[in-house]
Amino acid sequence: MKILRPLHLLFPVLLSFLCLACSTKGRNSDKMIFHYNESGGIQTLDPAYSSGQAVIWACNQLYNGLVELDDSMRIVPSIAKSWTISEDGRTYTFTLRSDVTFHNTDFFPFEGKRYVKAADFVYSFGRILDGEVASPGAWVFQKVKRDADSRPCFEALDDTTFQITLSEPFPPFLGILTMKYCSVVPHEVVEHYGKDFRNHPVGTGPFKFQLWQEGVKMVLRKNPDYFERDEQGTPLPYLDAVAISFIVDKQSVFMEFMKGSIDFMSGVEACYKDALLTKEGLLNPEYKDQITLLTGPYLNTEYLGFMLQDKGNGNPLLNKKIRQAINYGFDREKMMKFLRNNVGYAGTAGFIPMGMAAFDAERVKGYDYNPKKAAALLAEAGYPNGKGLPPISVAVSANYADLCQYIQHELSQIGIDLRLDITQGAQQREMMRNYQLPFFRGSWICDYLDAENYLALFYSKNLQPVGSNYTHYVNKAFDKLYEASQRCTDEARRNEYYIRMDSLLMEDAPVVVLYYDKVVRFTRKEVTGLGINPVNMLDLRRVQISD
Repeated sequence: MKILRPLHLLFPVLLSFLCLACSTKGRNSDKMIFHYNESGGIQTLDPAYSSGQAVIWACNQLYNGLVELDDSMRIVPSIAKSWTISEDGRTYTFTLRSDVTFHNTDFFPFEGKRYVKAADFVYSFGRILDGEVASPGAWVFQKVKRDADSRPCFEALDDTTFQITLSEPFPPFLGILTMKYCSVVPHEVVEHYGKDFRNHPVGTGPFKFQLWQEGVKMVLRKNPDYFERDEQGTPLPYLDAVAISFIVDKQSVFMEFMKGSIDFMSGVEACYKDALLTKEGLLNPEYKDQITLLTGPYLNTEYLGFMLQDKGNGNPLLNKKIRQAINYGFDREKMMKFLRNNVGYAGTAGFIPMGMAAFDAERVKGYDYNPKKAAALLAEAGYPNGKGLPPISVAVSANYADLCQYIQHELSQIGIDLRLDITQGAQQREMMRNYQLPFFRGSWICDYLDAENYLALFYSKNLQPVGSNYTHYVNKAFDKLYEASQRCTDEARRNEYYIRMDSLLMEDAPVVVLYYDKVVRFTRKEVTGLGINPVNMLDLRRVQISD
């Protein structure tokens, strides 16, 4: 990396040359093959373990569930063509399409077409709850009722009618079913390959498995029997194949994209941020004829969390006024402009991110930059100008060190001595779960389309080890609102509860909201039909590549 950094100064000239000299033409003149890269690799193609964006993206090409999200974040049919929910909110009955088939592959050819039936969902969902499978997605069915023999209440009423019964109403449940954990798989293939199903995947999706050389490349081929068509009746997908590379070095990925060997990049890396984007977050005009930039809200809140469990060690962060002073003590707008090229939105409202229906910056007042207010709060807490306040350590991974260094400098102006504890991501997460970090950087990416997904982080009954309340936040008024919201089946009324809960959080300040993330996608101009959505799902069904 050190050898390559000086080239960064020559990027504008070098990139112009590459854009003129190279294109996607000639790679596969008779086929439409979409190329993208996964620097971190793909660990599995089994949807039971579809945790992490790289695995979710690949599984999204291979599998379908009952329902899915469209780019406008509406829950729409997939294999289920319709559904009903009982008046008490406990029973979900799905009517399935009768024309959906599992992939026929070279490694497991079915005799004739193998149609999906309701019993396949009973098997697939039961597998997620199987302790021997140990799926990280088992929590998605924690509200499902158990019968007298402790079996989950998944039932095939007939070949095209599937029913789920919950132990109690849970309004976000339909949204949870859009997750890739809830994909349907064929029992014959899973039972034949066992753990090796990870690299012998068979689903119903628009593409089917062709090749995987781990760490080198993966190829998914068009599924000629895919059940969906476009508005004109043309079968989907349009692409002939998807090719995934595993180049680790981000700068090399960027250069391959500029050469035309890769069609798509997601997110912004430091090595090309200033080359492609202006400080306002717009595409550098120099590349408007070669590149398309797509941006929009990303349902991800980046934050710093305070651990509020009193361990009797005199932790000053247990004092709400100090937490509020930290919140007021730095300029989020400036931070986003100069460190993120405005890729994201300053976190000056609540914990619920921009893009969620319950996001309300008018009614939920977070923290803007107010150093005078911060100084006054420090004085009220007994530390005028920070005198007597011990150094405060924040655990942060290397990827976010620049943001915390900026905050460190800003807080020093009001007398707060912030120390950075650079920690490996996996180690930090483990310590965070065990309440070993008084102050830590965190992020929460939407699992399902309901603000409960964010607010559950602060419900007292979700304290570890049973939940994700990493801040150890306990507030009876918050809990009462949370419980009332989960009994409410009317979405508008439920969002009112969420707004009130978010306001309570901002007053108590168990977190410092840094920013609400933004989806950023760069594609070659030859690529059309790639949408964008607030959960950053990669949907390639309607993508085309021109000559």
